[in-house]
Amino acid sequence: MNSSEQVLVTVTMVTVTMLPFLLRCVRYKCGLINTIQDVLRQRPGWVEVKDDGEWDFNWCDVGWLRENFDHSYMEEHVRINHFRNHYELTRKNLMVKNLKRHRKNLERDVGRMEASKCDFFPCTFALPSEYHLFVEEFKRSPGSTWIMKPVAKSQGKGIFLFRKLKDIMDWKKDGTRPEEQKDAAQVESYVAQRYVENPYLINGRKFDLRVYVLVTSYIPLKAWLYRDGFARFSSTRFSLSTIDDKYMHLTNVAVQKTAPDYDPEKGCKWQMQQLRRYLTAKHGRETVETLFKEMDNIFVRSLQSVQKFIINDKHCFELYGYDILLDQNLKPWLIEVNASPSHTPSSQEDYEMKCRLLEDTLNVVDMEGRLTGKEKRVGGYDLMWNDGPVNREDVNLETFGSTCFTANTHLGCVNDRENQLRRLLKPFPGQRRM
Repeated sequence: MNSSEQVLVTVTMVTVTMLPFLLRCVRYKCGLINTIQDVLRQRPGWVEVKDDGEWDFNWCDVGWLRENFDHSYMEEHVRINHFRNHYELTRKNLMVKNLKRHRKNLERDVGRMEASKCDFFPCTFALPSEYHLFVEEFKRSPGSTWIMKPVAKSQGKGIFLFRKLKDIMDWKKDGTRPEEQKDAAQVESYVAQRYVENPYLINGRKFDLRVYVLVTSYIPLKAWLYRDGFARFSSTRFSLSTIDDKYMHLTNVAVQKTAPDYDPEKGCKWQMQQLRRYLTAKHGRETVETLFKEMDNIFVRSLQSVQKFIINDKHCFELYGYDILLDQNLKPWLIEVNASPSHTPSSQEDYEMKCRLLEDTLNVVDMEGRLTGKEKRVGGYDLMWNDGPVNREDVNLETFGSTCFTANTHLGCVNDRENQLRRLLKPFPGQRRM
């Protein structure tokens, strides 16, 4: 090997070693086959590795995390899309347990007024461990409607409504619902939650909100709120006269798309901007800004409730999908938090929104080192909390002219992300500016 070849080899080795920091190449691994795979493949300078190849970035499912995280050595720059005990917030029973503890601590340390700011989740009991406490509460309000949910399932699986203790006795005895007994080896953990009987309706239909929150650190807490999101509607007009119609009471897309009259062209979603415009036209700007401020409170308080229990790791980040239900008084209720919110699109519009979301998630995580770390906005993400509340620097049309709402959050507002990214980020090597 001559001297010029040696120099070339040396330069190549140095470049490969510093790839993530020189914007040349990010080696990624992805265990999911949906929109995130498309986004990763289209990212300039990112290269997919297979099997046991070395990687810099891993978008994995929670099963991979559970089996491999503790056995993996990660260099300084490596990033992975879950915190190792994410379930403290995303498992239904643990979420409520942590919120109750947080509320109790606030009442003890600060007072009832501050603790009352955590009253945003329905009365909930973990079963079978809190069965007797649940029965006591159930008997205080006979005839009320409750909902049963498996603690670790998603997409509406295993959920049912009930008004009689007999339904729970059958469940407690058999370990599951009758039609699922074949697969039941033991009593599965559930939560029994008071059903919100007065949901806010649009065209007579119930809906909930899917909102995206990105956490890049728990110590200190650093959280970003995405401007886009959507409302998921039921396909059947709401009524409490029947509680067995899943298409009426469950808004999960996985449930609704199996409805006989489901139209995949129309779907069952409104974009968050459309919902905000509707509510503003009907109730006025001030009322809607109060509603969105109360949702901000839900995001921050829920993250604070697990801050001391999540194992913080500089390699980890988490994109949470929050499910929020509005009642007829426009009070927001936290239903659950998802660690793996679905990125499978239900329409072309949905696909494009999720692509933007995931692209901006990668922009915030910033494997390429293009940010200063002082940004308050990256694409569609606004920095909501950075070891304390983050205030917006200006007031403009995106906030509908409001001067009373100062938090740096813009859920459902204009998302001019391409213009913002064009101003914020240098182009990738060999890439023209947008």
